[in-house]
Amino acid sequence: MGGEANWDTLPEQLLDLAKRTGAEAAEVFQSSSSARPVYFEANRLKQLESNQLEGTALRLWREGRPGIAVAHGPIAPQALVDKAIAISQLNDPEAIELSRGTAQQYPDVGVEVPVPQMIHWGESVIAQIRDRYPEVICEAELECDIETTRLVNSLGIDYGYHDTTLSSYLGVEWVRGDDFLTVSDGQVCRDALSPEALAQQVLMRLDWADRNVAPTVGRVPVLFTAKAADTLWGAVQAALSGKRVLEGSSPWSDRIGEPVTSEALTLYQDPDDGPFSCPFDDEGTQTQKLILIERGVLRLFYTDRTVGKELGDGSTGNGFRPGLGSAPTPGLFNTLVQPGSATFEELVKTLDDAIVVDQILGETAGISGDFSINVDLGYRVKQGEIQGRVKDTMVSGNVYTALLQLAALGQDADWNGACYTPSVLLSGLSVTGRG
Repeated sequence: MGGEANWDTLPEQLLDLAKRTGAEAAEVFQSSSSARPVYFEANRLKQLESNQLEGTALRLWREGRPGIAVAHGPIAPQALVDKAIAISQLNDPEAIELSRGTAQQYPDVGVEVPVPQMIHWGESVIAQIRDRYPEVICEAELECDIETTRLVNSLGIDYGYHDTTLSSYLGVEWVRGDDFLTVSDGQVCRDALSPEALAQQVLMRLDWADRNVAPTVGRVPVLFTAKAADTLWGAVQAALSGKRVLEGSSPWSDRIGEPVTSEALTLYQDPDDGPFSCPFDDEGTQTQKLILIERGVLRLFYTDRTVGKELGDGSTGNGFRPGLGSAPTPGLFNTLVQPGSATFEELVKTLDDAIVVDQILGETAGISGDFSINVDLGYRVKQGEIQGRVKDTMVSGNVYTALLQLAALGQDADWNGACYTPSVLLSGLSVTGRG
């Protein structure tokens, strides 16, 4: 039993060894990913890579005490079990939270793309940028990532699925004397990247930033582009966590059924939408569509098994591991903000004197909601027209207060990581800066 194990039969072997060693319950979580990133630097293809990662986490309870042990690469099963047992002896007893189930392989999602196709996409997007702006320097990264997840436990669950995601990043540097401008954007999707659309997004920003102008200052409307808007949603996602409710740190703990934002906002989770599907959480609970905020009214907090039991409504299917070596805790994935009806251009035309935030530097808001962000790339709007780029500008406020004054959402929603968000117009934030 001391030798290396076969990856495919490892979970069953670990469960059997854990039982023989006196564990009352056990769970094995396996994650493997295969990625083939393609890198462009200084406008040219630089390198191709192939990355393969495998990790196994064993979580068990012996005498009611939980222990987690993690291994990467070749694994000696008995050594992993012994490590988990040893760690369990350091912990206090706790309730065993495992889901019951059977064996089920979920449908594969996504389409694998060959490396030559990604090279072509990269060359295409850089050529489109330099055709208009030959003086700029481009870097790009394109990747096809194939992930396999398997969860097996001592109560019969054996769930697995394969997940393929495509992603691209394009960064452009433009040096004009002592003025240094960086513009970047990206895509994440299932089946095919669109270099044409990515190039157009970056070209539009280069056009907007063609000249520098003084910012408007004071309490003014601020329009976050879809790319920058997820700055706002981190605090909201934290406030919607059932764990935060139990800790008393969510400002919305006792607000179920009450308005917490402008009625323009509907925020939900959908496990079947977008590039990051997830048929079950890391505890083996089926994921589901959840409406968390509906037209400004708080409807639901998301939970894992432990938190759901304490709050009384059970798990919403949101028990996820922050890392392989961590126990599941409430987490969101595929967060969607329902778009509005106006185009980005139409939102700009409604503004008399305002700031557009497109890229930020520094930290976003924490659970308090307070933020003060340096605008890495932003623009001034006057009389419905973008005038140019603003520099040395800072925007500050509080997310929860600002969302009560949410003026409009654009129709231009896009994925920023696992958050699908449109542009967001907030009616009054504090803007400081110098000309």
